[in-house]
Amino acid sequence: MPVISYREALNDAMREEMQRDPNIFIMGEDVGFYGGAFKITDGLFAEFGEKRVIDTPIAEGLIVGAAIGAAMAGLRPIAELMTVNFALLAMDQIVNHAAKIRYMFGGKAKVPLVIRAPGGGGNQLGAQHSQSLESYFLHCPGLKVVMPSTPEDAKGLLKESIREDDPIMFLEHEHLYNTKGEVPAEDYTTPIGKAALRRTGKDITIISYSNMALTAMEAAGQLEKEGIETDLIDLRSLNPLDRDTILASVKKTHRVIIVEEDWKTGGVGGEISSQIYEHAFTALDAPIVRVAGIDTPMPYAKNLERAAIPQTDDIVQAAITIL
Repeated sequence: MPVISYREALNDAMREEMQRDPNIFIMGEDVGFYGGAFKITDGLFAEFGEKRVIDTPIAEGLIVGAAIGAAMAGLRPIAELMTVNFALLAMDQIVNHAAKIRYMFGGKAKVPLVIRAPGGGGNQLGAQHSQSLESYFLHCPGLKVVMPSTPEDAKGLLKESIREDDPIMFLEHEHLYNTKGEVPAEDYTTPIGKAALRRTGKDITIISYSNMALTAMEAAGQLEKEGIETDLIDLRSLNPLDRDTILASVKKTHRVIIVEEDWKTGGVGGEISSQIYEHAFTALDAPIVRVAGIDTPMPYAKNLERAAIPQTDDIVQAAITIL
């Protein structure tokens, strides 16, 4: 299989889907001539033209609102937000309109909309541009939340998201764009709501997603050297959540670590912990341990930023405490 970057995988997914379906178009800040803030849409303006790759004003409410209207009218928009932090400026459109229209119209209207948004910390962009806001969207019924960690999943899940009839928050960690991996050359999609088991082992279940799944993989490698075997679950999507895969692993290993970059208070790991406690409490031999982002606005200083984000050693130490 060809080896390409996460960035290239996203670009290929949109190009292939736009070639397949003329109703698909892209809109967002600098997505056209400039190719996007992170160059994810590079080359698409030249291939598909200004009517299908549309540069917009710096107005997130407008971008998402117009995309919702286009989706209701039968098109399939991909709305790119320059960063998930700016999604806060479109929360009314996302939460009160995109997520609810299909329900409020009794299924007679649908919103086939993908909102792509990069985010996450580690790039010294400060408190307002380094947030992991996935739990905000996880809390909203009517939205699907997708967060792939590999180039293969990025392409397959984006293609699947574009073909879906429901609104999807497709959240990309900025650290992943330059990572590379094998991606099938043939047309394929990856199902939303099905986790990937990256490693198998009998001692501990590690649950993670997005960039933290790579950090968890590093930790699992270190633990293996110490004779500790791990089941490593990469969720890939947060809503729908693959509870079956999680519970099956918990019943095998009896110990759980959840790794997430978002803030610990009210974070994704709290919901996953609740699901495990409700459905597999008797299978646990130790309390669930959460390794999460520190409850603080992201510092700018590199050493403090690093301290605010889970690191490989944090996961290793968490594993040692529950064995």
